[in-house]
Amino acid sequence: MAAVLGQQSDGAGEMDETEGSGTKVADSTPVPFRAAVDALRGARLRPEIEIDPTRAPQRLAPHAYALEAAVVDGDEDLADGRLVLLHDPAGHDAWRGTFRLVTLVRAELEPEMAADPLLPEVCWSWLTGALQARGLSCGEPSGTVTRASSHYFGGMSERPAASQIEIRASWTPREGAGGVPDTAAHLAAWCDLLCQIAGLPPAGPADGSVVSLPQRRGPHTP
Repeated sequence: MAAVLGQQSDGAGEMDETEGSGTKVADSTPVPFRAAVDALRGARLRPEIEIDPTRAPQRLAPHAYALEAAVVDGDEDLADGRLVLLHDPAGHDAWRGTFRLVTLVRAELEPEMAADPLLPEVCWSWLTGALQARGLSCGEPSGTVTRASSHYFGGMSERPAASQIEIRASWTPREGAGGVPDTAAHLAAWCDLLCQIAGLPPAGPADGSVVSLPQRRGPHTP
């Protein structure tokens, strides 16, 4: 995805870019960005989530911090993703704010789920629903939901067909006191999405309106 307003991108289309200056936040960075990053580092998440800092994209904003996470069941990754926090103290026309969250989430699908024509709309509603469930408001949301299928032939014909769902999205978090968004809550909502697409039940009380994908083997790096 490359959602663009004028000449400026919201960043979601460049999530595959991993070059950057690492995960260290220098003392010279703006105080709101440092506070937002500290909140990400201190967030308490579900035990099924394994999360670590990773290299942030270098050219999307003056300041960036990135995390990568996986939903783990034993030795299997059921879903994985990356969340990037961008900050431009001067503001950004496409964001309509000074902060932007950009994400990539992906998981393997069971064949019957992959064939559901409503799956993209459902997956997008999981993202917006995860934010709303935690009382979070966001501006300028944009994104794509992509289904991909692989079929194997010749020497690989014994391998079963495989399907994958991928969500790329970005949104502008509402800024609170001192111009700092509640990044810990946004991270928790993002992890809710990651667990839902992995097929895990909600962490809170059961809600019959929430539908998750069936648990399955997750994406494996070839």
